Amino acid sequence: MEKTRTFSDKFFLVLKGLAMGAANKVPGVSGGVIAFVAGFYEEFIFSLKRINYNSFKLLINGRFRSLYYYTNAKFLLLLILGMLISYFSVSLLLDYLLTQYELYVWASFFGMILGSIFYISKDFEGWNKKYITFAVLGIIAGASISWLEPAAENDNLWFVFLCGIIGVSGMTLPGLSGSFILILLGNYVLLLVDSVNALYESMVDITAWDFSFLQDEERIRMLKVLAVFTLGSLAGLVSLSHILGYLLKHYKNATFAVIIGFITGSLGVVWPWKDEIYRKAADGTVLLDKSGNQIIDNYYRYWPDLMAMETWIATIFIILGALLVMWLGWYEHRNKRLNA
Repeated sequence: MEKTRTFSDKFFLVLKGLAMGAANKVPGVSGGVIAFVAGFYEEFIFSLKRINYNSFKLLINGRFRSLYYYTNAKFLLLLILGMLISYFSVSLLLDYLLTQYELYVWASFFGMILGSIFYISKDFEGWNKKYITFAVLGIIAGASISWLEPAAENDNLWFVFLCGIIGVSGMTLPGLSGSFILILLGNYVLLLVDSVNALYESMVDITAWDFSFLQDEERIRMLKVLAVFTLGSLAGLVSLSHILGYLLKHYKNATFAVIIGFITGSLGVVWPWKDEIYRKAADGTVLLDKSGNQIIDNYYRYWPDLMAMETWIATIFIILGALLVMWLGWYEHRNKRLNA
């Protein structure tokens, strides 16, 4: 399963991991779409599927070299490296851009998803009534999720573990945003903001040989939450990869049709022109979660003012986002053809 990879292959694989990590952080955007368009989705799923009983036996028996090749570890480690870099760099930049230029960021992602739908659909072979039905079911499922109401924050460790299993779906299921699912479960701020910040602050303290945070009950609680969430994510990755691996092997066209539909249905989540609707108490005051953040009920989506300059600028970003994805898809396809 191990492929011979040039330095440029490894470099671009890290960049793809970086893009997946950034996409997974943004509510409404799926890292799985990046894998799908960039052409490594199937290798990603089947590599994760190799984390099974056989790999566990290789680990127990100390056959690390065999384990390395059996699990396609070089591929997975390069992707994970990109995701880790993204988590502490591009993700922070995205947080800033979403605060300062929210409309244009959403417009860019909307365009990227449109470009993804076009790129994936044009190469799909064998459209017929059956696969069109599967695609429509995917659209309905994707659109339905975008209108669900978020729950309240819950830091129970069993629920956090479940959030890890469900939240990681954005990496393996194109069109299903793990971050958006965490918003619906009420734990987006807890798991992707507060706990990550606690880890970052702890790492800074450790580099300064300051271990006083070990006496900070709140910091320790956040680190426990992050650890349990990580374990849940790993469990979700492995279990979902086995299910998807089976579906791709036995029902590839049907699976791809549902994925195309799901990505299309997810467009409602990233529609650029929307306002956040905040949950309010009976007296009209805005409710806050444990971290002091306003609790979002959902989004109010509206049609833009076609005469406004920001609408035209956002439209340009939509076009640029679509063109970027189509160029990346063309570039990946060209490389595969040259290396064939």
